[in-house]
Amino acid sequence: MNKQQLATKIWESANQMRSKIEANEYKDYILGFIFYKYLSDKLVRFAKREGFSDAELRTLSEEDAETVDHIKGNIGYFIAYQHLFSTWIEQKGDFDVSHVRDALSAFSRLIHPNHKRLFEVIFKTLETGLSKL
Repeated sequence: MNKQQLATKIWESANQMRSKIEANEYKDYILGFIFYKYLSDKLVRFAKREGFSDAELRTLSEEDAETVDHIKGNIGYFIAYQHLFSTWIEQKGDFDVSHVRDALSAFSRLIHPNHKRLFEVIFKTLETGLSKL
């Protein structure tokens, strides 16, 4: 996703949410999504530097403990392919708020112990506000 596509998505989201939430809440949610996208993209860049092919990226899951530990040990967290921001974009009409809820829950569970203080509550506002989206 390039900057123009991201901007378009943000504006589309803004128009849909205006009637549901307050402006200050909206800002917190959008910033949460932008940061989640950043972390997702960072994981993909790391995996590609480590030699993962696109096909191998699609197999990233919590079940592969060795890969999970390797990625967590290097970047501080793990996000399975199904929970990557780019995967959400690919889902288009099949995307649901429950995907975000599941992804944030998994993210919290898959933080490396040395990075708990950094990442532990980073998405708390987004998590607690999902019912409004």
